[in-house]
Amino acid sequence: MIRKLIASVVVLTGVLGASANAFAADASDVNVLYAGSLVNLMEKDVGPAFEKETGLRFKGYAAGSNKIANEIKGKLRRGDVFISASPKVNTSLMGDANGNHVSWYVNFAESPLLIGYSPKSRFAADFKTKRWDQVLREPGLRLGRTDPKLDPKGAFTVELMTKAAQVYNQPDLVEKTLGAPENPEQVLPEETLVGRLQSGQLDAGFFYSTETSDLKIPSIRPAPELKIKANYTLTILNDAPNQAGAARFVNFLLSAEGRKLLAEHGVDVTKPAVQGSTQAIAPSVQAVIDAAQQ
Repeated sequence: MIRKLIASVVVLTGVLGASANAFAADASDVNVLYAGSLVNLMEKDVGPAFEKETGLRFKGYAAGSNKIANEIKGKLRRGDVFISASPKVNTSLMGDANGNHVSWYVNFAESPLLIGYSPKSRFAADFKTKRWDQVLREPGLRLGRTDPKLDPKGAFTVELMTKAAQVYNQPDLVEKTLGAPENPEQVLPEETLVGRLQSGQLDAGFFYSTETSDLKIPSIRPAPELKIKANYTLTILNDAPNQAGAARFVNFLLSAEGRKLLAEHGVDVTKPAVQGSTQAIAPSVQAVIDAAQQ
């Protein structure tokens, strides 16, 4: 009987020890859900630099901002930190009616929307000599963009083309270039759009400056009156499994080193501007925000 009791204690101790180790491992992971346009920045620089400084593990998931928000709402995905490309996405997660997933967010960077093209495309020379909207109307040009329902960049693309139609007095510009809003021949997941252009499957597409800068994609910047940009936001989700780790990631990204990495990837770094309940922000995060606002 005593031997059986001892054996049971040993087994129980082992189980509890394994559970504790699993919990410790989980606590060292920081799950960051972020806009797909930032994949190069996050995976190649921010993630590794964060791990080196803190000893925590960066685990990233990239997709269209609205897609991520929908997955959070549907309880299909959990994360610690959420980085979107539009403040509107955050507001869709705020309040009891929206699941109260977000209480606050901070605007911390911007990235203009550009028209990027493949240097190997047969239309490349035209982009250097003609106005960009005229090139997009040329027969046979393969254009790529993201879904306006799942990704702010897709919505910004439609907004840009609608404005261009007015500025250049071309009422049929949207129809001739984009077709239907969800044209299956053009609409692609944000995380695959760059790859399609680089592989020669597309002649041109709509990208943020951070993407064209990182990957040396030739690009056209629309006229100032057509300037449309991503406004990157950062928040810690209310149900984040690793609140402490999330705070350390936010602190790193808003630190001098994090902001330097952002600038190196073609992102326009701005002074952090908080929206929502400041009382819900961890003191350490608030201190870093205050310092970055100076």
